[in-house]
Amino acid sequence: MAAAAAEQGKGKRVQPPWSPPEGTKHSRLCLYNSLTRNKEIFQPQNGKKVLWYCCGPTVYDASHMGHARSYISFDILRRILRDYFKYDIFYCMNITDIDDKIIKRARQNYLFERYRENKSAPDQLLEDVKTASELFSVKLNETTDPDKKQMLERIQNAVKSAFDPLQEAVQAKLPAEEINRCHEILLEEAKDLLSDWLDTKFGSQVTDNSIFSKLPKFWEGEFHKDMEALNVLPPDVLTRVSEYVPEIVDFVKKIVDNGYGYVSNGSVYFDTMKFDSSEKHSYAKLVPEAVGDQKALQEGEGDLSISADRLSEKHSPNDFALWKSSKPGEPSWDSPWGKGRPGWHIECSAMAGSILGESMDIHGGGFDLRFPHHDNELAQSEAYFENDHWVRYFLHTGHLTIAGCKMSKSLKNFITIKDALKKHTARQLRLAFLMHSWKDTLDYSNNTMESAIQYEKFMNEFFLNVKDILRAPTDVTGQFQKWENQEAELNKNFYDKKAAIHEALCDNIDTRSVLEEMRSLVSQSNSYIAAKKSSRQMPNRLLLENISSYLTQMLKIFGAIESDDAIGFPVGGNSQNINIESTVMPYLQVLSEFREGVRQIARERKVTEVLQLSDALRDDILPELGVRFEDHEGLPTVVKLVDKDTLLKEREEKKKVEEEKKKKKEEAARKKQEQEAAKLAKMKIPPHEMFKSEHDKYSMFDENGFPTHDTEGKELSKGQIKKLKKLYETQEKLYKEYLQMVQNGSAN
Repeated sequence: MAAAAAEQGKGKRVQPPWSPPEGTKHSRLCLYNSLTRNKEIFQPQNGKKVLWYCCGPTVYDASHMGHARSYISFDILRRILRDYFKYDIFYCMNITDIDDKIIKRARQNYLFERYRENKSAPDQLLEDVKTASELFSVKLNETTDPDKKQMLERIQNAVKSAFDPLQEAVQAKLPAEEINRCHEILLEEAKDLLSDWLDTKFGSQVTDNSIFSKLPKFWEGEFHKDMEALNVLPPDVLTRVSEYVPEIVDFVKKIVDNGYGYVSNGSVYFDTMKFDSSEKHSYAKLVPEAVGDQKALQEGEGDLSISADRLSEKHSPNDFALWKSSKPGEPSWDSPWGKGRPGWHIECSAMAGSILGESMDIHGGGFDLRFPHHDNELAQSEAYFENDHWVRYFLHTGHLTIAGCKMSKSLKNFITIKDALKKHTARQLRLAFLMHSWKDTLDYSNNTMESAIQYEKFMNEFFLNVKDILRAPTDVTGQFQKWENQEAELNKNFYDKKAAIHEALCDNIDTRSVLEEMRSLVSQSNSYIAAKKSSRQMPNRLLLENISSYLTQMLKIFGAIESDDAIGFPVGGNSQNINIESTVMPYLQVLSEFREGVRQIARERKVTEVLQLSDALRDDILPELGVRFEDHEGLPTVVKLVDKDTLLKEREEKKKVEEEKKKKKEEAARKKQEQEAAKLAKMKIPPHEMFKSEHDKYSMFDENGFPTHDTEGKELSKGQIKKLKKLYETQEKLYKEYLQMVQNGSAN
C-alpha cells in the first residue's frame, strides 16, 4: 500500500532526461599553401565545389620523370579530395603549344631534316661541322652554369670522336660504304651543333606556321599516352594556347586599359612597379625575395626574348612580356599592337580566367614554377580582375632527382616516362610517390623503387592469403564466427588504424604516414592469421574481409588499383574484361585437392617419383601460368594467382639461394676435409722429428729430438724448454692416436 501510494504521489512515469555524448573533435583537411608557406585549413569558396587549375607541359620533347613527379602527385591529391573527402572537383589543365622552346626546336628540326635530305658530300659535312663547332665553342665559353657547361662539353667530345674517323676515311680514300657509315655517325652526333648553326643562318626564313604546330601536336599526343599509361585521370577541361589567342589578346588589352601594362615597339609588357605600388596589389606573393633575380626572369621570358633590343623595350628589368612582337622566323597572330604571339605567363591567366572565372580554389604546379611564372600569373590576373584573391591555395610539388642528381631536360639529364615504365609498372611508380611527401624532393633511385616493389609484394601476399581463407567452403551461418579476445583486439587495432589514416590524410595529405599505417595493420593481421593457423583454428572471415576490403578501397582511392575487384590487386592486368580469378580458381582448387590426395598416397607407399612429379608441377609448371601452390604441413595447400613474371623471378631467386647454399655446403665440406687432412698429416709426425726441420730456430737437439740450443748456439732458457715440452707432449699423444688408427685400419 505504501509503495503504491508513493508511486501515485510521484505522478505519471516519464522518460528520464537525455543528453548527447560530448563526442570528439573532428579533424579538418589542411593543405600546405605556398601563399603562406604554412598548412592552412582547406575551405573551398563554394560549398564542396573545388575549382582547380594545373599547369600542364610545354610539349616539345618526350615527357620525363619530372613530369611524372608533378602529374602523378596531383592525380593522387585530386583523387583523395574527390573520393575520400568527397569534394566536387572541376579540374582544368593547359597545354603550352606556343613557346620560345617550341619555336626554336621546331625551327631547328625542320632545318636539320632539310639539311639531311640534301645529302651533303662528306667533305662538305666536315666543313660545315667545323664552322658549326666554332659557333658552339663561343656558346660553351660563355656558359657559366657548371651543369650546362658539362653537358655542352659532352656534346663537343662526342662530335670530335665522330669527326676524326670520317676525316681519316676521306683522306685514306676508304670504300664508299665505310665513308657513308662514318658520315651517318657524324651527322647524328653533330645534330645539336648543326641545328644551332643552321638556325643562326636560316632561322629567320622559316615562316610557315604549320611547321611550329606539327611538333607540339605530336608531343602532346605522346604526353596523353604517357598519362594514360601512368593511370593519371584526364582533366575535365584541357586548354591549348594556340586555341585561346583571341582570349589572350582581350586579356592583355584589359590589363593595359586597367593601367598595368604598356606597349613598347609592338610588344606589351606588364608594369610591375605600377602594380606593386597599388594599395590593393602586391607583386611576387609567392617568392618576394626573388624579385630582381635577372637569371630567373630571363628564363621566364624565353631564349628568343632576351636579346639586348628586347630587354631595352622594358621600363624596368623586372617587367615581363604579355605579348611579344614576332620576329622573322617566329609564328604570329594579329593583334591591336601588330603581328605577335603570347608571352609565356599570360596564357595560364587568360585560359584559367576564361574557364574558372575571377578566383579559383587551387592552382597547382611544380616547385620551380613559383617564380617568376606563378608570381607573374598572379600579378597579371589580379590586374585583370582587380582583385587580390585569384588563387586561394597554391600547391607546388617537390623536385625530382635521379640518384641524388638534378634532373633537367635542357641538360639532357632525364629519364623518359616510357623508359621508366619499361623497368617498373605504373603501380610501382605510384607507390614510390605515395611513400614520399608530395611537396618534398623525391629521389628516383634503385633504393626508392625497391622499397615500392617490396611494399607492393607485402600487400599482395596479404590479399592473396585473405582470398585463400575466404575460399574455404562454409555454409551461410558458418561465415559468422564467435569473436574471442584475438578478434576483438584486431578489430580495435583496425579502427585505430583507420582513425590514424584519417588524421594523416587531413594533415596535408600525408600519404607516407598512411602507407606506414596500412603496413602496420597488415602486419597485425598477418600475426593474427599465423596465431590462428598454428592453433588449427579458422581465422575470422568477416573481420579479415573487412580489413582487406578497406585497404583495397584506400589503394583504389590513391589510383594504385584500377579494377573493380573487392579485394587486392587485379590478376592478369587491368585490361582484362573477365575476372580471371573467379573463372579459373574453381579448377585450380580441384587440381590442388587432387594433387594433395595423390601426394598422400605417394607418401604412404613411398613412391618418390610421384612426389617429385608433384613438386615439379608446383615449382616448374604452374609458375609459368601465373599460379602459386604453397604447401603447409598438416594444412590444405594455399592456391594463389600471381603475376607470371613475379613468380618466375621468385623461382630464379629461389634457385640462386639454393645454389648459394649448395656452394657453401660444398665449401664447408672441402674445408673440413682439408682440416682433417692437415690434422692427419700432423699426427703422422713422430715427436722426435717435429722440431728437427726448424733450422731457423734451433741448432742442437738431444737423443729424443728435443731442441737444446738456439741458432746462435745458446742454451734454451727454462721458460722456453717448458713451452716446447708442452708441444712435445701434445704431439706424443697425437702420434699415439695415429699409430692406434693404423692398427685399426682407419688411417688413410
